[in-house]
Amino acid sequence: MDLGIAGKWALVCGASKGLGLGCAQALVREGVNVLIVARGVDVLEATAAKLIADKDRPAGAAVQFVAADITTADGRAAVFAQRKDFDIVVTNAGGPPPGDFRNWDREAWIKAVDANMLTPIELIKATVDGMAARGFGRIVNITSSSVRAPIDILGLSNGARSGLTGFVAGVARTKLAAQGVTINNLLPGAFDTDRLRGTMQGAATKTGQPIDAVMDARRNTIPAKRFGTPEEFGAMCAFLCSMQAAYLTGQNVLLDGGAYPGTY
Repeated sequence: MDLGIAGKWALVCGASKGLGLGCAQALVREGVNVLIVARGVDVLEATAAKLIADKDRPAGAAVQFVAADITTADGRAAVFAQRKDFDIVVTNAGGPPPGDFRNWDREAWIKAVDANMLTPIELIKATVDGMAARGFGRIVNITSSSVRAPIDILGLSNGARSGLTGFVAGVARTKLAAQGVTINNLLPGAFDTDRLRGTMQGAATKTGQPIDAVMDARRNTIPAKRFGTPEEFGAMCAFLCSMQAAYLTGQNVLLDGGAYPGTY
């Protein structure tokens, strides 16, 4: 299927690896020009080279990168200094650490809200008017399945990402919807990423179990009996950015292998 977005420009955050990379790769393969952002310059440069070398990348699809912390004002300024206007924005920042809410002070909460609520809002604010003026725009916020089914030890993430979800529910239904701009959230469940493996390693260390046993136990809680892949996550992201998804806005798309037990 031709998604109709070849030649568009996309900003993809947290794109050096994991789900962000999956999104960048899927967009590049659709002929989208991408500017990828992450903090580590060496890994980011290697990722850009990988995307450029991808045999499925159309020859005209450009790949640029900026090494910056997108959760800071300086980081965002560095991105927009390189390119001001984007047709597609994929917001993504690493989730805050797990723990007991009794141990989180104000600084921990502010850091979580800055990264996982206010940063996406700042990126939306900086780009949607240009999108509306051109008559096309797609914003996809990578959030978490914990927005739908909160996880007790991820209270910082539950709170910050739920705040973003509420904001998007309102702004997506403004006049932007009639100007060709859609804003949706993509909610990952358990995907085979470094973050998941780090969490599983922590659980293995805490319980004294081998990590393979912890990973297998986690897989068995998922009806699909496997973890998702960044590639299939990226494919869903690319669809949300497509011309075919023009009538879809203000939605929370849950991609979790059936783990969420609810009807709605």
